[in-house]
Amino acid sequence: MAGRIETLRWAGDRLELIDQRLLPQRVEYYACETAAEVAAAIRDMVVRGAPAIGCAAAYGVALETGRPTFGSIGEFHAAVEAAIAELGASRPTAVNLFWALDRMRRAYDEVRSEPPERIATRLVAEAVAIQREDLDVNHAIGRHGAALVPDGARIMTHCNAGALATAGHGTALGVVRSARDQGKRVAVIANETRPFLQGARLTAWEMVQEEIPVTLVTDGMAGHLMQRGQVDLIVVGADRIAANGDVANKIGTYPLAVLAARHGLPFYVAAPLSTIDRDVPDGAAIPIEERDGAEVTGFRGERWAPEGVAVANPAFDVTPAALVTGLITERGVVAPLDPDGLRRLFVG
Repeated sequence: MAGRIETLRWAGDRLELIDQRLLPQRVEYYACETAAEVAAAIRDMVVRGAPAIGCAAAYGVALETGRPTFGSIGEFHAAVEAAIAELGASRPTAVNLFWALDRMRRAYDEVRSEPPERIATRLVAEAVAIQREDLDVNHAIGRHGAALVPDGARIMTHCNAGALATAGHGTALGVVRSARDQGKRVAVIANETRPFLQGARLTAWEMVQEEIPVTLVTDGMAGHLMQRGQVDLIVVGADRIAANGDVANKIGTYPLAVLAARHGLPFYVAAPLSTIDRDVPDGAAIPIEERDGAEVTGFRGERWAPEGVAVANPAFDVTPAALVTGLITERGVVAPLDPDGLRRLFVG
């Protein structure tokens, strides 16, 4: 491809995000100059994917410290607190959001007695570091995951856990990219991922840009393809992983894991350590975002469901740890996925 996909880029006085609502038809950047605008971009799916949301939120805090409109130091500190709170309320499931905000909070506390200019410089540096580290982490996940991919593999994935969901390279798609970069022949089967079509619009677009063979299928076709022997392994991302290994990911992931178990196929989750929430004991305690029913009844202004129909639109589901063959992280692979294996990731 011509160059690395820049999901988000810092322009000094604003954060620029690829507007993922417009893909694949148009590649346009959406500019945010305040924390409130970043929070809105997260809520409205301009930017999505747990690691990318975390990076965007970090820059949102930094943006608030650079605004020149504060009448007093008290107003400045109140604005920072309000920014952290508003960004934290933007989406509830992806724990990387809260991980990044906690990190920005610690950086802020280290220099909060300094002048606003010094605080702003420190928080911009922290946001830049979070973005750069995420890219390094994704490449490490890719290297560990590529070892699990046989030459000639047909890899099914769900939603988009690629460069668009991260600072670059991706988690699940990072495994695909790294396997390709090692000289392995790989092909992707992208589930369309109803109702927001992240697989059809985003994953398929990324793979076309990379010239990696990709076949788009509807979510309901996965079992048929597995039954016909046309899938070799499944690799997905994650939005939050509980302390017992239960995995919250885009709605439709759980039935995919059940189908993989039925057909004896490896089911891998690729995610950074920042996605593991050790304060949540199991999947039942993970908050599941319920989104606007309009995402189910139509798309981009076209309605196909009748008026008056009731709609359920949970954005995520939870896959029990027992259905996960292994968790691919920047520190290696945890298999089986259990509490002891997760704890060892944080030792040393």
